[in-house]
Amino acid sequence: MHKWVNEMLKGLYTATAGMLTQQRRTEMLSNNMANANTEGYKADQSSIRAFPEMLLKRMENGSVPATVGSLNTGVYLQELNSQYLQGDLRETGLKSDVALIEQFVAVNQEINLKGTLFFAVENETGQERYTRNGNFTLDENGRLLLDGNQVLSVTGQPIVIQSSEYQITEDGDIFAEGEFVAQIDVCFEADVRNLVKEGNGLYRTANNQALPSAANNAEIEYNLKQNYLEGSTLMLQEPIQR
Repeated sequence: MHKWVNEMLKGLYTATAGMLTQQRRTEMLSNNMANANTEGYKADQSSIRAFPEMLLKRMENGSVPATVGSLNTGVYLQELNSQYLQGDLRETGLKSDVALIEQFVAVNQEINLKGTLFFAVENETGQERYTRNGNFTLDENGRLLLDGNQVLSVTGQPIVIQSSEYQITEDGDIFAEGEFVAQIDVCFEADVRNLVKEGNGLYRTANNQALPSAANNAEIEYNLKQNYLEGSTLMLQEPIQR
């Protein structure tokens, strides 16, 4: 009887761990699918591992412990990893659309992962956030916005374009009617583990520190492409080997 109960409990532990893991994985996949057409979205991948096996013993009335057997406690979702790959480009023909194209970003040797680049925006509470979504718009006051967040220049100031006739160069310089307006800031994160997704394509840093600008970093190469948007990386994911 004891043996049957023990085996049943072991099976319940293993099954529960598996169900919880698959639930979290399903939530991740659902979020990826929901953002399949979101500009600049970086899809997540999961890393699933098995718990260490445990050796069970039974104690009865102070007697010598009797070995019940080993217990495989199932699997767990160890971590979610965003895949910071370059998404495909899509031409839109809209002046305010800008795609960020990474040409060279070094691998962080400490963690063996490549760094990544972002546009910098300021949210409604004045906090700096980061995004790869370049689906910008101009409001009636000429502010360059992303879903209500103000796009920032390399000086850290919101960008205002007082003209419908403007061009954006590969360096991010904005010219309106031949006059320089501002340079769109592109920020660099060397350790992608420090990034936290906030939703709506926005990221913050886990330590709440502002990211440095990549605009004048000789070790980073990128360009901006006006009239284009970067697509989701959902179809570009590389399998994680464990």
